[in-house]
Amino acid sequence: MKYTKCNFMMSVLGIIIYITDLIVDIWISVKFSLEGQYVFGVLTLSFMLFGTLVAQCFSYSWFKTDLKKAGQENQHCFLLLHCLQGGVFVRYWFALKRGYHVAFKHSGKTNNFMDEQIDSDKEVIDAVTDLSMLRLFETYLEGCPQLIIQLYIFLEHGQANLSQYAAIMISCCAISWSTVDFQVDLRKSLPDKNLLKGFCPIATYLLYKLCTLLSWMLSIVLLLFINVKIALFLLLCLWLVGLIWAFKNKTQFCNSKSMEFLYRIVVGFILIFTFFNIKGQNTKCPMFCYYGVRVLATLGILIVFWVYPLSIFNLDYFIAISITIVLSLLLGIIFLIVYYRIFHPNRGKETECDEIDGKLLQKDCRMRYFLME
Repeated sequence: MKYTKCNFMMSVLGIIIYITDLIVDIWISVKFSLEGQYVFGVLTLSFMLFGTLVAQCFSYSWFKTDLKKAGQENQHCFLLLHCLQGGVFVRYWFALKRGYHVAFKHSGKTNNFMDEQIDSDKEVIDAVTDLSMLRLFETYLEGCPQLIIQLYIFLEHGQANLSQYAAIMISCCAISWSTVDFQVDLRKSLPDKNLLKGFCPIATYLLYKLCTLLSWMLSIVLLLFINVKIALFLLLCLWLVGLIWAFKNKTQFCNSKSMEFLYRIVVGFILIFTFFNIKGQNTKCPMFCYYGVRVLATLGILIVFWVYPLSIFNLDYFIAISITIVLSLLLGIIFLIVYYRIFHPNRGKETECDEIDGKLLQKDCRMRYFLME
């Protein structure tokens, strides 16, 4: 568990993307309102606030747990900071300040130098992992719906202004970065797990996620053109299935029942867009079922769209979108297979893949029951 200069630079890049994403969201929300597109403006702002609120709830809950373990009283200033939506920034400040000291500065060697260094590295890595998970929650709750909105507007008008292009690019960067960054940080925080490292494994994992996400989001946008109510009903059903699966697996991520219920709600929402392991269990069968349903749903939407007459698209335009959806899904499945067959960190281990984390080594780690694939 070594926190390096490269890890510090990744943390810096993470907060830059986080702040940029917030600024762009506010910018396009205001722009929609000024252009008279109040529905899109309200939706953009609502998703941003919802994602931020959920992240602040988890952040404050973790602060209380950490203070209790340290034998300190609950500090009301942390509650105020989180109410003002500043909890994530406080965490970034602590993580970057401590991380800079660990990565760039070296204290004089003492008899306990190695033990102190290991404790410092673990402290920073745990803090960065917490931040990565908060960004993951916020990105999927906020970025995925906003990306669907931007793609819908783009396909409806056939063109987009600068703010919409910026929103699409930033949302893609935020989603991809939060997904990969969390996977890397999480495995680094668990000493009994192999690290996800190297360009090829990380790139393959990233392409698998991006391709499957792009294909599904474009499919949802097409369904919105057919009928908004049907599209919302499908998304609601998928969320309920994910929620039921979380309850069936009896997730144990949070200390309180209320926060565990919120965690399962978030899990159900994220499962609408991508698959991940919610309880460190073997995922071969659930993943096969998940992407089997994804393929059937995507093909069904494309068939309905071909049959359903819509004047908003000309034939050539829709052919290009259909090809993009099919190729993205196909490439995503291929990258998924390559990742698990060749690059997965647990490949070749004698222990069962994706077993519950931290049975012996990490009893005090809050991530011990959570491991994305």
